[in-house]
Formats: sequence, structure tokens, C-alpha cells
Amino acid sequence: MTPWDTRPMNGQPLDLSRTWTEDEYLALGELDIGTELVDGRILVSPSPSFAHQNISRYLANALEPAAWTVGLVLAEAVDLRIAAGTIVCPDVIIGKFTWERGAKDAADAVLVVEVTSPSNANWDRSGKMERYAAARIPWYLLAEPDKADLRGVTLRLLRLTGTQYHTHACAGPDEILTSDEPFPINIHARKLIRPPV
Repeated sequence: MTPWDTRPMNGQPLDLSRTWTEDEYLALGELDIGTELVDGRILVSPSPSFAHQNISRYLANALEPAAWTVGLVLAEAVDLRIAAGTIVCPDVIIGKFTWERGAKDAADAVLVVEVTSPSNANWDRSGKMERYAAARIPWYLLAEPDKADLRGVTLRLLRLTGTQYHTHACAGPDEILTSDEPFPINIHARKLIRPPV
């Protein structure tokens, strides 16, 4: 077990040592902890930090208007099925999604966005990226906050070519990420960090 309270709404503890089916995982409903199902195993993570959540929200705000104009829908922190037995929860997803309940399907995703945290940066840069590529999601935006002082964010927009992602556009903390694909993108990285006054 983990140090977090891993009890779903029914009050029964989660058995993190066993293999779960997608149906069992989805039947848990909303939890008070961050979870993902990877190869039938439930992974638990602490709640994202204040800075992480704000960067995610500012990114969503910056991306949504242009995505909407080309007929795409944006959602934050929703389940995305990327393979049999693997349901992850990206910070932001953009695609051709419906309002129906349940996990969204990778086949409908156009862009996934992940904001790295100290506990998950390697997973977002490698393992998760490889899984998104295997699921054939065309675009991946990685936002990497400066871990030293959280005063800057580096943005990397990656495009799927063949079976791997390759950098399409990049912006440092004082630069603007621009791209015409998958829809017009113009994000000033500095505006994603708004520390309290």
C-alpha cells in the first residue's frame, strides 16, 4: 500500500498489488487520489502542486480557442485509453471527443499535454511518451517547469513521425511557442508562470 488513502467511494481499500481490468478500474468512479491504469496495474500519485495545476490551466486556456475553431474539444485531467489495460490521465487532451461518460479513446486524440512534476518527469519524457506514440496520437506537448525556482517553463511540441515523436517546435522560458499545426499555436512561455504577488 501507499502512504495515501487509497479508498474509493465504497470505503474498501484498493489492492494495488493485483491486476485490474479496465471495467474494474472504471467502476471505481472518481477517487480523491491521482490514479492511472498501466498494463492492468493501478499507479497512484500525489495531487499535483499549485504551480503544476496553474500551468496546466493556463496552457488549456491558451490552446482552447484555436482548437475550437477547427472543431476540436479540449478537456483537462480526464481518462484516456491508450491501449488495452492502459488508461492514463493527461493534464490536457484535445481531440474529436464526445460528452459521453467514460474514458476517451486515443484514436480520437489529436494532442496530449503533460506538465512535468519532480515525481513524474522521467515517465512523461520517456515511458508515457513512448506509449502515446504507440497509440498513434499525432501531437504531444511537454511543459517542463524549471525545478530550481519555478520561474520558467520550457515548452516542446512534438510531432509523431513513424513510430516516434520528434521536436516540431520549442520555446524556452522567455520565448513564444508557435506552430500552424495541429492548429494555430502561439504561447508565450513566460505567461504560464504567474507567481503570487
